[in-house]
Amino acid sequence: MNAAIVIAVDGPAAAGKGTLARRLAAELGLPYLDTGLLYRATGRRVLDRGADPHDAAVAAEEAASMRPEDLARPDLRGPAADMAASTVAAIPAVRAALLDWQREFGRRHGAVLDGRDIGTVVFPEAPVKLFVTASPEERARRRWLELQGRGVAADLAQVAAEIHDRDAQDANRPVAPLRPAEDALLLDTTSLDADAAFAVAMALVRERLANFLDGTSTKV
Repeated sequence: MNAAIVIAVDGPAAAGKGTLARRLAAELGLPYLDTGLLYRATGRRVLDRGADPHDAAVAAEEAASMRPEDLARPDLRGPAADMAASTVAAIPAVRAALLDWQREFGRRHGAVLDGRDIGTVVFPEAPVKLFVTASPEERARRRWLELQGRGVAADLAQVAAEIHDRDAQDANRPVAPLRPAEDALLLDTTSLDADAAFAVAMALVRERLANFLDGTSTKV
């Protein structure tokens, strides 16, 4: 595996992209970064200050002050963190503050990065781009089961409403809206379990990598 290879994995909430990206990274021997944690940590830092995640100045300040240990916080999941992350992610100054961090991570040793704009903004030149999705109903069910597994009381209808709101906010934000890159490989995991999704994704990635390396053999 070439050290400079970057694999971009994008998609909406609860589509399974995080689990998939981790397994791809392990299989290919590449570092892994969940870029959503950067926005979750930024949103949580804003909430810690008692500030509104819509406050662009505060959000940008917190993004610029990000520390590695912020990404390991145990409170980066859940409805409040989800919406705070989506809100700060729509702020141009926040995205600018975190963009170089993400690019440096990927360029240092190659990586698998998952998020919502990896293939469109962070690494538009990535040789492999996956856009992982699933039906809103299935994604709500998965998120509900995840919450139950963590001992968090949740109502399925409420979780579905939150998924709907998050999708709308991510897709309609003026900066880096959620959408597949033009050359992304689409993977619908609605009817696939984690192992089946990984098998399909691995086949897609290997085929795209083989084509890329065959066409750039003098550069790698």
